[in-house]
Amino acid sequence: MKAYLILEDGTRFTGKSIGSTKEVISEIVFNTSMTGYLEVLTDPSYAGQAVVMTYPLIGNYGICRKDMEARGSHTDGFIVRELARLGSNFRNEQSIQDFLVEQDIPGIEGIDTRALTKILREKGTMNGMITTEEPADMDAVLKKIKEYSVRGVVDKVTTKEIVSYRPGDLNTDSNIPVTKKVAILDVGTKFNIARCLLKRGCEVTIYPARTKADDILASNPDGIMLTNGPGDPKECTEVIDELKKLYQSEVPIFAICLGHQLMALANGCDTEKMKYGHRGANHPVKDLETRRVYISSQNHGYMVKADSVPADVAEVAFVNVNDGTVEGLKYKNKKIFTVQFHPEACAGPRDSEVLFDRFIKMMEGE
Repeated sequence: MKAYLILEDGTRFTGKSIGSTKEVISEIVFNTSMTGYLEVLTDPSYAGQAVVMTYPLIGNYGICRKDMEARGSHTDGFIVRELARLGSNFRNEQSIQDFLVEQDIPGIEGIDTRALTKILREKGTMNGMITTEEPADMDAVLKKIKEYSVRGVVDKVTTKEIVSYRPGDLNTDSNIPVTKKVAILDVGTKFNIARCLLKRGCEVTIYPARTKADDILASNPDGIMLTNGPGDPKECTEVIDELKKLYQSEVPIFAICLGHQLMALANGCDTEKMKYGHRGANHPVKDLETRRVYISSQNHGYMVKADSVPADVAEVAFVNVNDGTVEGLKYKNKKIFTVQFHPEACAGPRDSEVLFDRFIKMMEGE
């Protein structure tokens, strides 16, 4: 079955339908990872977006559900050059085509993803439509596409109830003794954030995004994690208000991605949308204190503006080697540090997972 990708500037690609055949309008973004397509599809940060995979062959090792970063997918659409029909891997449980159908994700294959990515790099991220119906009235379709905006996605992906995990859960070692309690404020968390804490001896409790700060603090956590997530951070006004209260506590805080942006907004910084964002598994970031460069996995379309960081509140701790953008903040006179990239990345480079050890030491008083 034919499928069409129509961008808001009028560019149209014709390919073959994969997955669900429903029509979707979404923000079109690209990811440069060669592997990890299942982690991409199940990363809640992609809610409200359709993902273009720049690597030309996707699906060749199939689907292994243990690699999922959430219980299901919130990704709007999936765009590839070629979809592998045979998953050749001993862990393979399902074809990627069947997974897309199961998760009701529409997609398109057989288009020039290189050309599409060049358009998004040159003109910036834009909205688009994936459809199996050739549009009769392009003016009406383009108007509809341009009117789309990513809204309410944090509420869509956050846990609906408080969930707790101990070592042994989420495929971790059950013999690890519990030494710390960590509260995770879920604005779009990935399973691997919890796993990285569980294997370091933490009992983890995940709270819905709109949980009050007082309720989190009442549980007496040794530390608080703010997670990754989708959408414009400035939309999360209620969460930002609660983070101001968490900031005033003496509980150590480690924040990732959207959590990093929200903590920054709660303390007088500003954020802005990037031209096409950072999405991939090979972004170099520099720790300004140690001078070490990490290769990191990233997925974000917004960033903290460096010149907006109040000098008496925080300092830039990490920068992106490619474009100099802010990749992390260290808060002054507080046990708080935040990063824009993903130290918990799977699949992806594990270079910066040591930041979880830094968080553990912070909770231990160092």
